[in-house]
Amino acid sequence: MRLLLAIMWLLHWLPLPILGRLGEGIGSLLYLYMRPRRHIALTNLRLCFPEKTEEERVSIAREHFRLFARSALERGILWWAPISRLRRLIQVEPGMPLDTFAKGPTILLAPHFVCLEIPGATLGVFSEYSACTIYTKQRNDVIDRALLKGRLRFRPATLLAREQGVKPIIRAMRKGLPFLMLPDMDFGIRDAEFVPFFGVPAATLTATARIAAATGAAVVPVVCTFLPDYKGWKATYYPAWTDYPGEDIVAATRRMNAFIEDRVREHPAEYFWAHKRFKTRPPGEPDVYGRDDA
Repeated sequence: MRLLLAIMWLLHWLPLPILGRLGEGIGSLLYLYMRPRRHIALTNLRLCFPEKTEEERVSIAREHFRLFARSALERGILWWAPISRLRRLIQVEPGMPLDTFAKGPTILLAPHFVCLEIPGATLGVFSEYSACTIYTKQRNDVIDRALLKGRLRFRPATLLAREQGVKPIIRAMRKGLPFLMLPDMDFGIRDAEFVPFFGVPAATLTATARIAAATGAAVVPVVCTFLPDYKGWKATYYPAWTDYPGEDIVAATRRMNAFIEDRVREHPAEYFWAHKRFKTRPPGEPDVYGRDDA
């Protein structure tokens, strides 16, 4: 792993068009050789886009692997490049919601697109705010230290374990820290409800709605995608949701999933399809992933 990090450090000096194309080439190889992950991605795409042809879904999956590997390789720029370079490469639209941060508790809702490191980087590069977020320790200690150092290079952040529940998050938010939340993975049925995602029942955390209800927080979605022609990344900050969460937590969670669906349709290959989003099934429903016979 130390060798991998050394290679990433050397490669981060390359111009982004070269680095991006190199990452996409690696992703093409990963699509061929990572059969279990390919099977998961194609299963998700079949469930979420039944109206598309199999050829179209395979094309999205191939491109997803290319973009995922590209994002992983480009992470070296986020970890080691000077801030002046990051300011040239990250485009924030329409701008950082600094007024919202100043008014009170804020949840930055960042769905799992492959450029998932960009939301945190925008805070460090374009604002003076730290954040609180959930952090899962990596299995490899070398990667874990590198990941933490890279993410915390600009200023300290409050990292919380998922097992601690929402109370530490609420305390941190009341101290003025925006909560950077990635809400759309399957962590089981604990603190979750089965809410449709592309029409398929998906175990979805209700924490966004519950924390917003407890703190009165503004929920500001941020979606990060690639700029065309290898020019960098775009962080789109959407207006804070109005009348959220309301009195119905499940309806609020469905609203969140519907928003994510719309963004996925805009950039289908950039969503994180290689995760078992539908691993947890409603009682009596079969496993959708089954064996990998690809």
